[in-house]
Amino acid sequence: MKILVLHGPNLNLFGRREPHIYGSTTLAQIDAMLAALARELDVELATVQSNHEGALVDFLHQHIDSAQGALVNPAGLTQHGVPLHDAIKAMPFPVLEVHMSNLATREAWRTHSIISPAVRGTIQGLGPQSYLLGLRGVAALARA
Repeated sequence: MKILVLHGPNLNLFGRREPHIYGSTTLAQIDAMLAALARELDVELATVQSNHEGALVDFLHQHIDSAQGALVNPAGLTQHGVPLHDAIKAMPFPVLEVHMSNLATREAWRTHSIISPAVRGTIQGLGPQSYLLGLRGVAALARA
């Protein structure tokens, strides 16, 4: 089973960017935690981080016939990523949205996600655990 992990714009700065919101865990550390959990769950991961929405859309398209699920942290595309929303809706497998922070406690303009209506569920506000719980969830959905 292959699960995609998509990290959106600026997430390569985890550990440096606003640590009072996102903590000190780096993207490399999150990916390592996901890889360890993937081995435990017996799933293969294909991971991408891009600051460009089209690259994330292309990644989904590239794996449309080979993946069984996906985790997406759309980051700054959460509120404005119409092409990403549409690409997620086209996927034949379950997709979960994850966020390190709780969007409801952030700036008012961050509280609405254009991505949420396109996914099966959202996990947020739990720091790196959002990703790990998301991986467990999407693997269970894909196996159901």
